Amino acid sequence: MKKLFKKASEPLSHLAAKPLFLLITTLLSSVAFAQQPATAQDSINKLDEVLVQAVRVNTNTPVTFSNITKAELAPRNLGQDIPLLLNYLPSVVTTTDAGNGIGYSSIRVRGADASRINVTLNGIPYNDAESHGTFWVNMGDFASSAENIQLQRGVGTSTNGAGAFGASLNVLTDAFQKKAGGEISNSFGSYNSRKHTVKFSTGLIDNHFEIAGRLSNIESDGYIDRASSSLKSYFLQGTYVGTTTLIKAIAFGGSQQTYQAWNGIDAATMKENRRANSSGYYTDDAGVVHFYKNENDNYWQDQYQLHWNEKWAENWSTNVAAFYTKGRGYYENYRDDADLPAYGIQPLSVNGQDISVADIITQKWLDNDFYGTTFSAVYNKNKLNVIVGGGANKYEGSHFGKAIWSQYSASVRPDDRYYDNSASKTDFNIFAKANYAIGSSLSLFGDMQYRAVHYKADNVTEDNTSVVPADDTFNFFNPKAGLTYTVNDNNSIYFSYARGNKEPRRADYENGSTKPESLNDFELGWRFKKNRSTLSINGYYMRYKDQLVLTGAINDVGSPVYANSGDSYRAGIEADASIYATDFLIIKPNIAISTNKNIDFYNETESGTVNAGDTQIAFSPSVIAGNQLIFVPFKNFQAALLSKYVGEQYMDNLETSGSKLKDYFINDINVSYEFKNISVFKSIVLSGLVNNITDKKYISNGYMYGADPYYYPQATRNFLVGATLKF
Repeated sequence: MKKLFKKASEPLSHLAAKPLFLLITTLLSSVAFAQQPATAQDSINKLDEVLVQAVRVNTNTPVTFSNITKAELAPRNLGQDIPLLLNYLPSVVTTTDAGNGIGYSSIRVRGADASRINVTLNGIPYNDAESHGTFWVNMGDFASSAENIQLQRGVGTSTNGAGAFGASLNVLTDAFQKKAGGEISNSFGSYNSRKHTVKFSTGLIDNHFEIAGRLSNIESDGYIDRASSSLKSYFLQGTYVGTTTLIKAIAFGGSQQTYQAWNGIDAATMKENRRANSSGYYTDDAGVVHFYKNENDNYWQDQYQLHWNEKWAENWSTNVAAFYTKGRGYYENYRDDADLPAYGIQPLSVNGQDISVADIITQKWLDNDFYGTTFSAVYNKNKLNVIVGGGANKYEGSHFGKAIWSQYSASVRPDDRYYDNSASKTDFNIFAKANYAIGSSLSLFGDMQYRAVHYKADNVTEDNTSVVPADDTFNFFNPKAGLTYTVNDNNSIYFSYARGNKEPRRADYENGSTKPESLNDFELGWRFKKNRSTLSINGYYMRYKDQLVLTGAINDVGSPVYANSGDSYRAGIEADASIYATDFLIIKPNIAISTNKNIDFYNETESGTVNAGDTQIAFSPSVIAGNQLIFVPFKNFQAALLSKYVGEQYMDNLETSGSKLKDYFINDINVSYEFKNISVFKSIVLSGLVNNITDKKYISNGYMYGADPYYYPQATRNFLVGATLKF
């Protein structure tokens, strides 16, 4: 029987008393905001924003959210993935396999991992249909084509694609430009990291047509041994702008090759070499250790979008979009002492000895098509704003494996498949949401969504001797409601309730966790704004039924394993602010204090099922905080001290001592300076980023292999510097 370790809960005041004193005192001091005069904004509301109007919110909607603009992303956009660029938003925790933010990177919000975060690109769903995950590695340098990003925490409003059980993340791609221009960006840094980007825009030709594009190449050796990345990507769009019409045709995508760093390292290896990587490890007949050079993950993805927005009358507009995504790729493994029959290779006799175990090299392939449409209609008049929308899409995927080489068998052919499975998924949703102002102070919000999902797979495993099919239909009704009360010009209060439902993933069928999940999300918040300074405080209670929580284990490709936990909840308080303290100092602190619990968690042991009682949900720290101290001492120069604290967390749901990840507090420095009107260039921007300036040895992620913990160490002090030439 497994021994269960139950730790007494620490008071939240103790957890928060870490190096967060600066952040907390900053929040307290924000009561006396500096009264700076409002200035003209460089950015304007562009026609492009109608593309995401149906799935986005503003301060009149009782939803907790954060916005980040292209200008805010630019100083740190030196090659790291989008999750790392969003690291300083409230309740966000990021991690990366390679350790330095390039390659496989992921984001958690309120303890919910990427498969619980709904991601849309221009309102079109991006999450993988089967795993529900978001693989930013397939879209290298996508931040260079992002106009702005909105992160809604909690269930949020109705959107397209996978259900949001922690957050919704919507990316609006580049707006059209009125004037022709271009830019060349190059950056270099630690671990042989480099990024090269070329962008162009024709500007509006004849005041109606624009063609714009981007090519990018990112390379890095990674902090972890051999955790290299080679990311190539493109973005191309054609735009037609009329008096009442906007039409956009967009194509983007690319390829990635990453040396696998999924295995993590155990505690003993951590003490000897925290950069070690066991992927590709094998020994030859003489006992000599080697690392297979092609232990790589390879994937190609191309996405096509067509958007048509039309303003039919003063109060009416519509948006219709069609999309198609093509994905294909494989990862290759050297398998030491593999069981040959499991890979479709018959045992053979060599020199009179029966051979059924040998070294082989395999490739596991995924080839898929994803296509569909989204649509919305907006009516806005006086006190009423109504949006009716929805979407329909279909996914068709083929999973197959090849044994491309065997140590002893001569029967292996290039096209032989030792497993070959197919899957399909259809997803349809329709929603209607409205804001109605009652008088000048009170606004009511309502939102109803119906979603129907059908998933079918002939086998969700990669073992044809153990067939686990899937054929399920789910019908979900997701109501939402709330109100916003405007106290005065500076203060507003909101309350909302939202219902979310979510179907199981492909891997959940293999693990036997096939129940759909449900969530009731309650949010209560206060927003304060005076001149340019803002403060938001939000409390939430998220009650789950049959939540699929991370078990702490991973499968053979490094993906996390989940299990239904029965009843569970997440509750907490979030606070964030933007304080314009002086003409040259901006302070952006945030803090989230929460409790995340399984209720009567049951653990399967060799002796049967054991009730472990109320336990903390895995990978859900009780304290997350960040701060940005931004100095602008003179025009065109900016320097920022970026701080992040993540409290201790468990890698399983049993609170075992060995599964605990220590808290960490890291700091980065980011500087940028823009030279205006230099020779043939409109400007030259120089940027620099020093990550982890205190050289902290910390761990942001891990998993449990039985009772043994494995870790993903993150990089110590490292840097990136870059130059952007704009013309």
